[in-house]
Amino acid sequence: MAMATIISASIITKPNFIWTLQVPKSGISNAQAGPSIRRSGNYQPSIWDYTHIQSLKNQYSSENFIRRRDELKMEVKIMLNDRNMKPLDQLEIIDNLQRLGLSYHFEDEIYSIMNIIYGKNSEKLSKRDHLYAKALEFRLLRQHGFNISQEIFDGLYDNMAAGHCTEDTKGMLYLYEASFLATEGENELELARTLTEKHLRVYLENKNYMDQNLAELVHHALELPLHWRMLRLEARWFINFYKKRQDMIPFLLELASLDFNIVQAAHVEDLKYVSRWWKETCLAENLPFGRDRLVENFFWTVGVNFLPPYGYFRRIATKVNALVTTIDDVYDVFGTLDELQIFTDAIQRWNINELDKLPDIMKMCYFALDNFINEVAGDAFEEHGIFILPYLRNAWTNLCNSYLREAKWYHSQYTPTMEEYMDNAWISITAPVILVHAYFLVANPVNKEALHYLENYHDIIRCSALILRLANDLGTSSDELKRGDVPKSIQCYMNETKASEEEARQHIRVLISQTWKKMNEAHDTARHPFPKIYVKCAMSLARMAQCMYQHGDGHGGNNSTTTNRIMALLFESIPPAYKRSSAKTRLPYGQL
Repeated sequence: MAMATIISASIITKPNFIWTLQVPKSGISNAQAGPSIRRSGNYQPSIWDYTHIQSLKNQYSSENFIRRRDELKMEVKIMLNDRNMKPLDQLEIIDNLQRLGLSYHFEDEIYSIMNIIYGKNSEKLSKRDHLYAKALEFRLLRQHGFNISQEIFDGLYDNMAAGHCTEDTKGMLYLYEASFLATEGENELELARTLTEKHLRVYLENKNYMDQNLAELVHHALELPLHWRMLRLEARWFINFYKKRQDMIPFLLELASLDFNIVQAAHVEDLKYVSRWWKETCLAENLPFGRDRLVENFFWTVGVNFLPPYGYFRRIATKVNALVTTIDDVYDVFGTLDELQIFTDAIQRWNINELDKLPDIMKMCYFALDNFINEVAGDAFEEHGIFILPYLRNAWTNLCNSYLREAKWYHSQYTPTMEEYMDNAWISITAPVILVHAYFLVANPVNKEALHYLENYHDIIRCSALILRLANDLGTSSDELKRGDVPKSIQCYMNETKASEEEARQHIRVLISQTWKKMNEAHDTARHPFPKIYVKCAMSLARMAQCMYQHGDGHGGNNSTTTNRIMALLFESIPPAYKRSSAKTRLPYGQL
């Protein structure tokens, strides 16, 4: 698709539609519904109150807190620039900074250290905790894009297989975490994962561990590996963990707590903005069959990119998520097959003349979407002088076509093969739409070569989408089948292979692990022209999927785990480390 540098202003004019449609509280009127009975998703109303969200205040946006944070950042920079520090000590500090959510402040210093360590013979690492040191070095180098070989562990596998490392639980834990950075074909790392996982589970079962902190880390890792975790939630968890450690550095703990609260204050302002936008659309009140999940949709964007400078990304990405959720419900719950065909044709041609035969509710969704993508395209042209509207439209067209295909399966009671299902489902899970928008929100400048990879959905997009789809299926398929949705990957695999549900679920878990290996390989920026920040967003979307569906449907329903996580990230600040307070500081939110 050609990039246009000059564009007629009329193409991106933002239509100013004002909707006053009122829908009966009891549901859609007979005139609206037509001859077919409308389905219901039986979704619970949102627990997040608009008025309370708008009343939120966070004291950590004030200048005195920011000034203190900057003072602490200088102390960390001095520490990182200490040339007398041993390589293993440097790696440990970098690992702590990453897990505390602070590494974004010190990217230049960290890269410089990692570059020096990569250039040195790895034998120069401390001999103490040899397996631990090797595993930490390997994981951090791979995370930062260095081409470190699995051969760094040569000889260690034989020792593990012979049972010679059974006393080194810390080393086993760090090798287990490192194994999740494997790429396809690295069978030794796969073997290491199997052996270390077995050891770590036995370690926890014995319950004779002397080190409670180590046991807590092991339990945390076995629940979900570090490489698959949502970064912001991990920071919140690790801050509380770090304060209990004997080797805790007080000023580092203070910085982590303070920075978390300052970033949280920025996120609250983003949330208040998108909350006002959502209310102005009137979609929630006029579409009672759908999911009103604005706060959850914002939570997704924090998981994808929490960095303070990317507030515009979070605001636009939340709008994408909200519109995706609404239109998904139109296809899954509200629309008849004939109406969905007309709606899809209208999206295909972006022509309002197609809408005459549709209920007002579906017209409202069309105009909300059309207005939105024209607004985003207009902003991009005004800011960067580029015409991105065709790319946005193409992504939404592909999504709606995939929704229509699923609707046809549902109405014909067709169970697709696993291949048919996955060929469609990685698009219908919405990751391509999310990541196409994300590129234009974080890439500066836009790389013309990248547009080809973007339009054809490079592996970094496909892998993220597959993980999102498979994690979603593991967490939601049972509930969605009860609502009358199409079979998901679990059911397709069961139908095709006659496997039990548990066998099918295990197969899906294996597919997730295999897809992560491909994602790790696609992470290499030498393979594509995408900037690092975009690759991080794609990987973080996959992480967010595993967070959201780890304990059931964290998006569609009022899931208690998701609610607690949202509270921890957005509404509960961390008590100042230097006050040693055990009480939680909660923003005035109101009843949940």
